[in-house]
Amino acid sequence: MASLMLSGTGKITLFNHKTPIGIGNGNGFTASDFHGMSLSFPKTSINCKTRVSNKLRTIVSPKCSSSSSSISSSRPSSQPRFIQHKKEAFWFYRFLSIVYDHVINPGHWTEDMRDDALEPAELTNRNMRVVDVGGGTGFTTLGIVKHVDAKNVTILDQSPHQLAKAKQKEPLKDCKILEGDAEDLPFPTDYADRYVSAGSIEYWPDPQRGIKEAYRVLKIGGKACLIGPVHPTFWLSRFFADVWMLFPREEEYIEWFQKAGFKDVQLKRIGPKWYRGVRRHGLIMGCSVTGVKPASGDSPLQLGPKEEDVEKPVNPFVFLLRFALGILAASWFVLVPIYMWLKDQIVPKGQPI
Repeated sequence: MASLMLSGTGKITLFNHKTPIGIGNGNGFTASDFHGMSLSFPKTSINCKTRVSNKLRTIVSPKCSSSSSSISSSRPSSQPRFIQHKKEAFWFYRFLSIVYDHVINPGHWTEDMRDDALEPAELTNRNMRVVDVGGGTGFTTLGIVKHVDAKNVTILDQSPHQLAKAKQKEPLKDCKILEGDAEDLPFPTDYADRYVSAGSIEYWPDPQRGIKEAYRVLKIGGKACLIGPVHPTFWLSRFFADVWMLFPREEEYIEWFQKAGFKDVQLKRIGPKWYRGVRRHGLIMGCSVTGVKPASGDSPLQLGPKEEDVEKPVNPFVFLLRFALGILAASWFVLVPIYMWLKDQIVPKGQPI
């Protein structure tokens, strides 16, 4: 597994990973795009330089910058993201909850991926108070309670159907389970030692607001760990991703964390083993982003009204059309892991796929 850290000087060194010469994606990373690496981003512009040993070429990427302006709006008109609404997501999971643990997770969110993604959260004390936001069926929570007593963990989700599955899991019987909104958490300020959210941000109409809430509920020195999708570069996967739900770019995660006030922001890339590090099709679980709260109190970021008013009446015909189109787009990402698994079986090990 590759391991990569981007320090304040902007130098990246790759260890224990061989990448053939001549394979590039135009972004400064190789075709396999380095699975399992960890990146730390300073707030100022940096030059990223990758040095690979064993006679492999040196790759210099374009300048990575973080601007003070927002990189993208919550839901630009060119990217309708039909399931990036709370109401559509509610009904989407009403049916998905039936097969989520047995059909969806094996292709996108495996146990080894979960444990790898939670490692930067530093769950080092069983008495830590942890909130798992968008915890759903409790799959991620099962990884949390390996390190923290279940009585100290709260699972929050807007879907009662997902939470019903979590309640059935014996290791989670002592967890607190709440229905709630990731953009308006029912916890006091300076409440938790750790904030974890996996596979939830893609349904947030306003991701910046959700990350601002993560900052608020943490104690000083507390750590947020947000695990989510990454945007595809392959044109067809990119089209379906933008129709379905939010697939942020890595720099968007970093900017959202920094704007909320987090320090020591780091991003670790994850993915299914059989993808061999390939990221061009995007990943429903593609990165684990962490940040530390440096001061008590609310986030210094000021935001306007919410993007979506869940109490506002919805045209049922528009709702059904959006819902149907979103489900059709989602089906593409059921096929992608199968396609990648077949390629992994056919292409000899050590060769790019």
